[in-house]
Amino acid sequence: MNSITILGSGRVGTALANALSLAGRQVVVGTREPDRLRASWSGPAIEVTDVRDAIDRSDVVINATPGDTSVERLTARAEELSGKTLIDVSNATTRGDDGMPGGLVYEGSSVGELLQAALPHTAVVKTLNTMLFSAMGSPGTLGSAPTVFLSGDDSEAKDRARDILSALGWDERWMMDLGGIQTARGTEAFALLVPSLLGTLGFAPFALSIAR
Repeated sequence: MNSITILGSGRVGTALANALSLAGRQVVVGTREPDRLRASWSGPAIEVTDVRDAIDRSDVVINATPGDTSVERLTARAEELSGKTLIDVSNATTRGDDGMPGGLVYEGSSVGELLQAALPHTAVVKTLNTMLFSAMGSPGTLGSAPTVFLSGDDSEAKDRARDILSALGWDERWMMDLGGIQTARGTEAFALLVPSLLGTLGFAPFALSIAR
């Protein structure tokens, strides 16, 4: 299977679907309301189907569902996700009165770790979660070289994630392997800085960068 499945059709899922399709990749979006998405879709050509069928279509699945519900949603799909690579780009935060991230849902852990524990036959890789969604597929437009992190226990799954990152425009030099999936708790904590950054930068694309 050469297609890439994206679960979730919000801003993150849509941005990734557009960018990967424009890069020449075959994209399948899995959503609970496929007919509604087909009717409203205005981007480049993709396939839209239900979640079960979308997972079945690809060996690589990107989780772009809300992080605070991802573990519950995907645990229910454990059998379908068995043997696949799951690229998790989510963050799980509580919401403050202003609707912005106010705290971490999984203090002392992370969505990435909990997904890997719940899906032992799936290789989970955490990446792309330290930036605004609009920068995920256009890193070259940023004013300085950004950094994208990878956390995961399976080296082959990380190679698949790197291939997708390359298709999205990420230079190999910008990719930083942090180690096992437990390192995802550090990158997920970056979400707590996002409200302050949005207050300063607005919704202009931004990403974390490590100067070396």
